[in-house]
Amino acid sequence: MFLPPILSFLFFPVFVSADSILPFNASEDMIIRFLQDKKLIKNRDEIRDEIGHFQDFETAELAIHHNYTEMTKYLQQLTADYPDLCTVNSIGKSVEGRELWVLMVSKMPKHHVPGKPEFKYVANMHGNEVFGREAVLRLGKLLLMNYGKNEYLTNLMDSTRIHLMPSMNPDGYEKAEEGDEMHGPGRDNANGVDLNRNFPRRKGASQMPEVETLKVMEWSKSIPFVLSANLHGGTRIVNYPFDDFQFGRSQTGDHDIFVKLAYSYARAHPNMFLPGARCTGETADFDPPKGITNGATWYEVSGGMQDWMYLAADCFEITVETNCDKFPIAARLPGYWEDHKFALIHFISLAHHTINGFVLDEQTGLGIPNATLSINGRGKILRSYIYGDFWRPVTPGSYNVTFDHRDYFPLTVSVDITPEVPFAKINVTLTPHSYKHGNSSPEAFSAQINRSSTISAGFLLFLLVLIH
Repeated sequence: MFLPPILSFLFFPVFVSADSILPFNASEDMIIRFLQDKKLIKNRDEIRDEIGHFQDFETAELAIHHNYTEMTKYLQQLTADYPDLCTVNSIGKSVEGRELWVLMVSKMPKHHVPGKPEFKYVANMHGNEVFGREAVLRLGKLLLMNYGKNEYLTNLMDSTRIHLMPSMNPDGYEKAEEGDEMHGPGRDNANGVDLNRNFPRRKGASQMPEVETLKVMEWSKSIPFVLSANLHGGTRIVNYPFDDFQFGRSQTGDHDIFVKLAYSYARAHPNMFLPGARCTGETADFDPPKGITNGATWYEVSGGMQDWMYLAADCFEITVETNCDKFPIAARLPGYWEDHKFALIHFISLAHHTINGFVLDEQTGLGIPNATLSINGRGKILRSYIYGDFWRPVTPGSYNVTFDHRDYFPLTVSVDITPEVPFAKINVTLTPHSYKHGNSSPEAFSAQINRSSTISAGFLLFLLVLIH
């Protein structure tokens, strides 16, 4: 069951101050230099070596486009071949009644496993931008056929639930034309609406959401996605929030994190990060020099999906413009796959660069849902999921992490994230206001923190029952 979107309460507060190693409003160049100095950005060759050898596709298998019927059969065949490692669900239907398929790939793909981060790729939002659609299909199969054979890919599937939506706009795809370089048919949905202008806006009047938009919103609010990328086509660049200006600003309070995410993808591509024109016929003067850009600085968009994901769904999302032609001829697909396969794999791993753990009730040992999590009074205030699990993307620095809930005493703990270990696991217990103690002072009720992975025996038993 998917949660209904609550359109009148879409956005949680976003603050814009910080005192970690990097100032929140540092320039892209400053952030990139810092990340490179700390060896937090890996190039394509380093990622290839880290992943190691894996079974890949023959050129002939890559040089194929899949229409809706063929895509459906492809997904169904994967579930038949790998029933324990993947499942395919529809989150709803398009305007013309086509299923909005999502392939879930993981060691336990059918439900959320408490403590395991959720990741997603969404492709083909514009129906005539199609490489992402084919890349997502191939990525799913690559992960599945290498499970148990390649250690890196096996660990990635064991530790992450990966959601792959090959087409958010299947109706538009059916109208699109192979060989479209730029402005062919099929961009919009069947009602003629651009879905990447159709999400609720943080300023001005929002459009009435199309059914595809609503279903993606419901899906994204029902699962605690940590990280996401929206795959487009038409140039080669990675775009990060915000896509619009408000009060003269376009940076989020998590600007350093988004620069890290965007540049990590661009640097994993063989040439996306290089200076110069993005595509033939474009000028270097217009194009950002490092292959990444703040959305609004590039060109302003209101109602885009990545802004809504960050503000309303607690999901850090970037937009990847994968290649210069919208609907490439099939013969170009193998080359594009070679360009992007390591970046697509590596980006999933960044879902683990977080402060993560569980928020637990001191009395019952059970998880506390909807506890708020803030760091240094900056950026996005996130919330724990229904089992009390949480994930907060971070860059290296020292953080004061505050956990709060209206029924509990708040707790602030200090956490250090280092370049060598870009994550931290902390389990905290909060004391309820109703708790009666011999000492009535608030200090007697102070919540506890456990920096190990230990969870109360009762809650552990609950998780084991849930998983099995």
